[in-house]
Amino acid sequence: MSSNDLRRQLEHEIVLGEIVPGTRLDEVALTERFGVSRTPVREALQQLNMMQLVEIRPRRGAFVKKMSLRELVDMFEVMAELEGTCGKLAADRMTDEERDRLKELHLVAEPLVSDRNYDSYYKANVAFHEAIYKGSHNDFLSEQTKNLRNRLTPYRRLQLRQSNRLNNSFQEHAEITDAIIKGNKELAEQLLGKHVTVQQGSFNDFLASLPMDIIDQTA
Repeated sequence: MSSNDLRRQLEHEIVLGEIVPGTRLDEVALTERFGVSRTPVREALQQLNMMQLVEIRPRRGAFVKKMSLRELVDMFEVMAELEGTCGKLAADRMTDEERDRLKELHLVAEPLVSDRNYDSYYKANVAFHEAIYKGSHNDFLSEQTKNLRNRLTPYRRLQLRQSNRLNNSFQEHAEITDAIIKGNKELAEQLLGKHVTVQQGSFNDFLASLPMDIIDQTA
C-alpha cells in the first residue's frame, strides 16, 4: 500500500466520522494494521496534515484535528458562500440530464427521513450536494467546496441529529432542487447558503450541543 492509498483510507475514515476529532493516530498501530513500514505512514500523515485533517504535535504525534468554536463558525460561513455559488452556477449551467439526476438523488432520500436513518441519509445528502458542485461546471470551485465540506463532515453529521433537522433538511433540498431545475440562480444561491448555516438560533443550538471532547477549547 502506497502513502497515497493510506492517506485516502484514513481520510475516508476521518470524513465518515469513524475516526473522531482528537483521536491519536499511532504510527506503530497504523504500520501493523496496514502491513507497511513507517515511511508511508509518516508520508500519509504529513499529507493529511497539509489537508488540515490531522494535526502533528512535536514529541506527541499525530491527532485528528479538532476545531475551535470560532473556527467552526468561520468555516460554516465560508461553506455557505461556496455552496451558494455552486447552486447559482448549477441553476445556470446544469444539463437536462444533470437536473433529472438531482431530482432523483433528492427523492432517494425520502424513505431515509421516514426511517430516521441518519447515516444513510448523510450519504444521500453528500451525493445530492456533490451533484450540485459538479453541476456548477467549475472544477476549481467544486474541489474547494468538497475539501472544506470534508473538514466539516464530523460536525455536519452531528448537525443532522438535531431535533427535526432531518425533516427540515429534506424539505430544504426540495426547494433547492426546484430552484435549480427552474434555473432560478438567485433563489438557488440564497437557499443553499441558508441551508448550510441554518437559522442563527438553530446554528447556535447546534454549536452548544457539540460534545466538548471533539472541540478545541484551547483556541
